Amino acid sequence: MDEVRLLQVLDEAVHAVRSALDGLDDWGPAGTRPGQYRLDLAADAAATPILRGAGLAVLSEESGVTGEPSAPLLAVIDPVDGSTNAHRGIPFYATSICVLDAEGPLVGVVVNQATGAHFEAVRGGGAQRDGHSLAPSGCVELSSAIVGISGFPARYPGWAQFRALGAAALEFCAVAEGTLDAYSVVGRSTLFGWDYLAGMLICSEAGAVTTERDGAEVVVRDAATRRPAVAATQQLSDQLHAVTDL
Repeated sequence: MDEVRLLQVLDEAVHAVRSALDGLDDWGPAGTRPGQYRLDLAADAAATPILRGAGLAVLSEESGVTGEPSAPLLAVIDPVDGSTNAHRGIPFYATSICVLDAEGPLVGVVVNQATGAHFEAVRGGGAQRDGHSLAPSGCVELSSAIVGISGFPARYPGWAQFRALGAAALEFCAVAEGTLDAYSVVGRSTLFGWDYLAGMLICSEAGAVTTERDGAEVVVRDAATRRPAVAATQQLSDQLHAVTDL
């Protein structure tokens, strides 16, 4: 399956999630596990059959692995990243899907389900929002940076301002398009691959710098956690990582 067709499949899954949410009356807690909402389950039930029907193995936050995880193409999906935002009516939540091949992230799509903003990237093909090419802000000084975070830092690290917006996939995309200068997990926070892989590809293709705060391999194909960070420039990335107790 080529990249054009893969993007079509991911868009079909994204639209199915939107339809499922539109038809769901109760977006509240599902009573299954902490932090899981009925909206998460409905979104997963809508998206996963489309991905599987296209021949992809799937790793979903909500339903785990379906198909062979060693398959040539693995779709890593968070059906609703920022589901607490969605439940509370905060218009900052997204469907995030990244397809991995043997080399790593191949295509990625992140769509803000509240606004329709559509981010996508193909490895080696650049990154776009709604068909327009993306580029990060170019910020080189932490003291001037607006940084998105997950978690709470041990101390003030010297940035100009910070934001905790509650949807990592969209926050990565915000770095790719220059509305945030950087994004990092801080304190005890960690992320799963479904939270950031699509956003990471979009950032990389836009020209932002992606790293892992503990030096671990950032591409994961299971439910391992990581501490990724992304910055507009190498200089800003270096300064962010120099704050070792962040």
